[in-house]
Amino acid sequence: MAKFKIFLEEILITVSLALIISFLIQNFFLEPRIVPTGSMLPTIQINQRILVNKLAYKMSSPKRGDVIVFKPPIETEDNSDFIKRVIGIGGDTVEVKNGLILINGNAIEENYLIEKPNYDFGPVTVPEDSLFVLGDNRNCSFDSHIWGQWLKIDNVKGKAFFTYWPLEYMGLLK
Repeated sequence: MAKFKIFLEEILITVSLALIISFLIQNFFLEPRIVPTGSMLPTIQINQRILVNKLAYKMSSPKRGDVIVFKPPIETEDNSDFIKRVIGIGGDTVEVKNGLILINGNAIEENYLIEKPNYDFGPVTVPEDSLFVLGDNRNCSFDSHIWGQWLKIDNVKGKAFFTYWPLEYMGLLK
């Protein structure tokens, strides 16, 4: 009976430690997410699972091209977080014209798009404490070109960096 009691105590301690470590990792370091929409197609598929690095921007700021998770600057029905790609950072002048994204007057290369944007926007200058973000599925994304508000850097929750499900898409996000 004593051996069984020791065995149960060891299991209880192991499970408790695993739960505590999991809680700490998820709340402070990495967070799994499910992407519910197609706004980031083809980079991220609908219902694809990703990992978000919550420490990525504690010591630095988001960079152009990063895929980020954030609280949107507008009210939504379900108050869910968004995932988009950083296009413009503080001080950048952003314009969408003739299917191209222009940053400070220069077209950027976007080999991850399904199709070019079918709208014109701007030019606008991004405030220093803000970001301009777009979904990779440019024509089907509720993002900075529609909101009429800036995404404040303080609303960024982390950098999406890895996809783990479905397995065929497993790997680092580009």
